[in-house]
Amino acid sequence: MSIERPQLPSAEQVAAFLRRHPRFLNDFPDLAVSLNAPRNEAGTTSLTGYQLDVLRDKNRELNRRMQELYSIAQENERLTLRTHQLTLALLRSNSMLETLRSLVASLIEQFNSDLVRVALMPTDTTLPDANWLKQFSAAQEECRLFDEFLRLGAPLCGRLPTDKLRALFDGHADAVHSAALVALPNFGLLAIGSREANHFYPGMGTLFLRMMGETIAAALSRFAHDHGA
Repeated sequence: MSIERPQLPSAEQVAAFLRRHPRFLNDFPDLAVSLNAPRNEAGTTSLTGYQLDVLRDKNRELNRRMQELYSIAQENERLTLRTHQLTLALLRSNSMLETLRSLVASLIEQFNSDLVRVALMPTDTTLPDANWLKQFSAAQEECRLFDEFLRLGAPLCGRLPTDKLRALFDGHADAVHSAALVALPNFGLLAIGSREANHFYPGMGTLFLRMMGETIAAALSRFAHDHGA
């Protein structure tokens, strides 16, 4: 039993189809690029011009994407270097207080952060007062505001509710229009506030923030049983 092959459309039928659908090549630009069109005396055709336009558009798009990837790579390189410098500063610290001071100084000087707060959950460790330090007690209502965040452990970026802003930034809460919260496992959290509404936003990459939080917690764990600095 022979298998009947499907009958292909003739050249005339293809031409008739294209005449009825003049925008067909707009929907399939790759087909337009692959066609060989006859040339006139000037050496060009309207289809050839269209092919060139398609290639130019593709080239512009590729250049745009390459420039975007290059910019991202540069920013990641700068961020990696700053994170490395932060890690070294934390490792050189000889007490919990010195570790926290190095952290805050690095975030302000190296990362150009507007406002930084370290919020420590209830702990046996006692530290002197500082404008960048929040030490919650178990009885404080503010402590429970961050229970779910600490339980999930993932960095949080974007706008914060007013109660959380006030708990972290006190009188500067109105100046914070976006923020990043970073969990410090077993210790509390790091809050970085920005005066720019779109500096931190939901959906932004948080890999560096997560690694930073783990690094800070590891550095603090060396002095977890210290009492004072």
